[in-house]
Amino acid sequence: MEKDKPKRKKKLIIFVCDKFANYKNAFNKLFCFVAKLRFGIPIKAKKNGFKHNNNHIERYNQDIKDRIKTMRGFFSYRRAEYFLNLKCIVHNFVNPHMQLKGKTPAEVAGVNLKLGRRKLYNLIKLMAKRKMTTR
Repeated sequence: MEKDKPKRKKKLIIFVCDKFANYKNAFNKLFCFVAKLRFGIPIKAKKNGFKHNNNHIERYNQDIKDRIKTMRGFFSYRRAEYFLNLKCIVHNFVNPHMQLKGKTPAEVAGVNLKLGRRKLYNLIKLMAKRKMTTR
């Protein structure tokens, strides 16, 4: 385990965040032994000469924040978990990405489920069929 190794020999994950103090507090409670924190990185980090950038995370957080506002909260941990899992599935299997030349991350990774034009509907049908056959 990385936390048991001497400090110099640890291979730690690097978390990048802006100057929001709650991130630093949470990091110190949860990840300080297994990761490094680059605290205070501006959103336009690459423009300012930094190696790491947090634009993607900020965009993701804003998308979730916008959705929570319209839903007026999740009301339970379970509902939040279901929503975030669905959001991840839609991101990876349904929505095409401009940087991936109109393909989904799953298609680029070689996971081709042949979902056609109605990707979300066909994905739900495919998973329902698999669930019925595993019973």
